[in-house]
Amino acid sequence: MTTAVLATLVAVAGVLGDVSLAGRDGVVLAGLVVVLVLVLAAGLPYLAGLPARVGSSAVIGLAGVGAVVAVHLTRSEPLLGDLPAVFAGAVLAAFVAELARRDGRERLVESVAGTVTGALVAVCAAGWLAAERTVAGDAVVVTGAVALAVGSALTALPLRGWTGAGVSLGGAVAGALVAGAALPAVGLLPGGLVGVAVGVLVSAADALLDRLPALEHRLAGWAAAVLPVAVTGILVYVVGRVLVG
Repeated sequence: MTTAVLATLVAVAGVLGDVSLAGRDGVVLAGLVVVLVLVLAAGLPYLAGLPARVGSSAVIGLAGVGAVVAVHLTRSEPLLGDLPAVFAGAVLAAFVAELARRDGRERLVESVAGTVTGALVAVCAAGWLAAERTVAGDAVVVTGAVALAVGSALTALPLRGWTGAGVSLGGAVAGALVAGAALPAVGLLPGGLVGVAVGVLVSAADALLDRLPALEHRLAGWAAAVLPVAVTGILVYVVGRVLVG
């Protein structure tokens, strides 16, 4: 349910896409995404059980914020052109963080892999900003956020297995279709495909994270809620870019 609330906030930020600061639009969405990646950075090491939590959090947070800044400052295509460099820097930072450890560097491979994976998820969140600059603009952001909100809300139902996954997927598709129909810049076909992509992601994330013992930790629970929102950003951008323009 927390994911649904966060997705709703993304939709609201998308609606406020015309708000500008220092001559740049999208500052509301950019600010929200920065907050989300910082929450993800704080909680993901607990969620994944990483041994060097401070270093991992720092790398993940820097990667996410760096990606948001890079996309926000990019004025022309390719909008995601600087993200490979940001992610490469995060990979190097992950190794530097391991070199800085003074705890015997236990579970070294697991720590590096978890930190790099978390950085990748954080970088994906910048896709929301890029999606806002496609031809469909704010409309595709709102469509993806609505699909995520509906699909995530339905995971709270007492349904498990394929039934729960099917209900979440169906809800995400229905929400995206309604949003696509209401927003001519998106349309039914792109809206439906956004719903399918988001619905599969929500169902998979719920099946993967729902019963993890680590969720008892508050920060881990917040990270689990933010994770689908972050990954959805890149999905919405890809669908919006390919199908809408």
